[in-house]
Amino acid sequence: MKTWHKTGCVLCAQNCGLEVLVEDDRILRARPDKDNPRSQGYACRKGLNIVYHQYPRDRLTTPLKRSGNGFKEITWDQAINEIADKLQNIVTQHSPRSLAYMGGSSQGGHFEASFGVSLLRAMGSQYYYSSAGQEFSGIWWVLGRMLGRQYYTITPDEHAAEMLVGWGWNGMMSHQMPQARKTLTGFSKDPDRLLVVIDPRKSETAAIADIHLAVRPGADALLAKAMIAIIVQEGWEASDYITQHVEGWERIRPWFADFDCRSALDVCQLDDALVHQVCRLMTTKRWCMHPDLGIYMGRHSTLNSYMLNILEAICGRLCVPGGNIIPGMVMPMGFHADERSPNIWRTAETAMPPAAAGSFPPNVMPEEILADRPDRLRAVLVSACNPLRSYADTRMFEKAFDRLELLVVNDIVMSETARRAHYVLPCRSYYETWDGTFFPWTFPGVFFQLRRPVVTPPEHCLESSQIFTRLADRLGLIPDIPDHIRKAAAGDRLTFGIHLMEWAGKTPDVQKRMPFVLAKTLGHEWNSGALAAAWGMLMTAPKTFRKNAARAGFQTGLDQGDRIFQALLDTPQGLWVGKADIADNWEAICTPSGKIEVFIPELAEEAENLNAICEIEGLKMPPDFPLILNAGRHMDTTMNTLMRNPEWNKGKRACTIAVNPLDADSYGLMDGQLARIVTKAGSAVGELQVSDQVRSGTVLIPHGFGLICEESVYGINVNQLTQNTHRDPLGTPIHRFIPCRIENPSA
Repeated sequence: MKTWHKTGCVLCAQNCGLEVLVEDDRILRARPDKDNPRSQGYACRKGLNIVYHQYPRDRLTTPLKRSGNGFKEITWDQAINEIADKLQNIVTQHSPRSLAYMGGSSQGGHFEASFGVSLLRAMGSQYYYSSAGQEFSGIWWVLGRMLGRQYYTITPDEHAAEMLVGWGWNGMMSHQMPQARKTLTGFSKDPDRLLVVIDPRKSETAAIADIHLAVRPGADALLAKAMIAIIVQEGWEASDYITQHVEGWERIRPWFADFDCRSALDVCQLDDALVHQVCRLMTTKRWCMHPDLGIYMGRHSTLNSYMLNILEAICGRLCVPGGNIIPGMVMPMGFHADERSPNIWRTAETAMPPAAAGSFPPNVMPEEILADRPDRLRAVLVSACNPLRSYADTRMFEKAFDRLELLVVNDIVMSETARRAHYVLPCRSYYETWDGTFFPWTFPGVFFQLRRPVVTPPEHCLESSQIFTRLADRLGLIPDIPDHIRKAAAGDRLTFGIHLMEWAGKTPDVQKRMPFVLAKTLGHEWNSGALAAAWGMLMTAPKTFRKNAARAGFQTGLDQGDRIFQALLDTPQGLWVGKADIADNWEAICTPSGKIEVFIPELAEEAENLNAICEIEGLKMPPDFPLILNAGRHMDTTMNTLMRNPEWNKGKRACTIAVNPLDADSYGLMDGQLARIVTKAGSAVGELQVSDQVRSGTVLIPHGFGLICEESVYGINVNQLTQNTHRDPLGTPIHRFIPCRIENPSA
């Protein structure tokens, strides 16, 4: 019998609602879920093809141990015992600094991170690496300084805005906003609203914009400074807002008062009048901004974010309706880790802080492993990510991982990273288990979907949360749980909670090990550590979430969390679990002044000295690498490494080396022929695509390819062309500005 089940997409951070058709315990196809209150029947072709993610050709079904040049199947008991013994020996002999956890990176499920981080901390280490550190170290560090918490995001309140500014963001392809194409098209067609795009090329989003500022690649920070300077010099800044809500403006205002805007815009290759027009709109319209990887992974990454936030602050667009606001959150995606505290570690070799809300940048991990020092990394636990295809400099990662004394990979597939592991542990897919994500994309509503299993997992596959719990148990990290607590887990949840908290109040280590305790009690009854953690999270939710939940109709009380949990169980399409109050945005700011603090000492010299003269020199390309590679083009055919089967793109030009017609002509190349791209890191050969969507002087290659499928490589692994040392001072790779050249491989 065929049955439709409500679920969600796990392939990008929007997690659009889906319905999947299941027959004989197998997903046949997917369609958009019109009942999902956030996506409302919106989905892209990636989500509609999740069957290719659910049924990869290289699915793992049993624990594996490296044996010679291959692997052999082992039991779970053998795997857990051997891994635990090796972990304990490494940490005992070389200190907790020898251990790192790399996970919490999936766009489909976040609960494994609480278990991975808990295990890491229980072993005494702080070395948590994730994709947040790969992409967002700069912006989250800046927000930590300006708003007081690194885990804050500032989400565009686009529904209340008159103008949306997309900077370095191709939302028509990358999404990164609920119902992105519908929202962007709505702005484009509405005569009372404006869509402004700042992007070097005429992307799919720029093509429908009312105004497109085609900034020179790598000149975003200079443009932002020029725009701030124009507003200051014209006297357009929001003076009352600044007086009431901004601290430190008078310290930085001189950076802009006498700035040479015209020379800067000449370097940016932009028309002065058009930029002035946009600046005037920014000071007269209710607008919000959506930056993306063009900013975060662009040249001057952290400085880009700093300048954009200053721009928003002086226009009065932070923490106000229709601007960029601190959204309500079910759970923050990380924690505040101010490196100025002596309790916060830095990496041993590269002295890098955990700037991305407690997460270290993956770019530095190879150096931390290959360092010639006793406290180097020696053991890495990788869960729900594929660093050998997702992170910069594949060759350096391969070299580093081959030096590890212990590499353990939790995954559903034999990924490129798993192929180099000492142990590979088979996971349940996101459609075989309970899970959810905490991306805070909406305002004022706070949305959550507790995704449930819709098909049965292979017999020996476990959740990552269950794997980490078994390891923690074998390592002796979980307090002995009294029998009455275990028995209570089989009964009423609130009664169980009373018994649990009474015991926790008398046993010091219980609170620190709570994810594991819940997994061994409720999780044992429910066959899901993640589901147990979800209940525990809602029962102990912070005051801010409880207030938001009350506004959404969940009356306060000791059982509020349990009622929300039950509502999520009863509503598989997800629901609004909270409603934020715009007035709470100011209360959320945690800086010493209680205001938006725009003076960041660590960036002051760089920001003050940024000008046209220095950028003319900085933007020069070396003679042997005259072009700029943009590594990570977003298209309908591109996906992260969660989509491994090439069949989902059959008949499409999925992975190409895209160049402008002028550049193709200058190199004597034609559309469809093979071309070689060369960078300092390496070279690759692929199909050339000639397109006027590409700006002259640049090259576009998508991410998420170079995957090994049935021993054949599918597409170009763009990270073989990137260097892990080509990065921002906070560790973010400069993927949008890589010097390169194009060659004819047959010449």
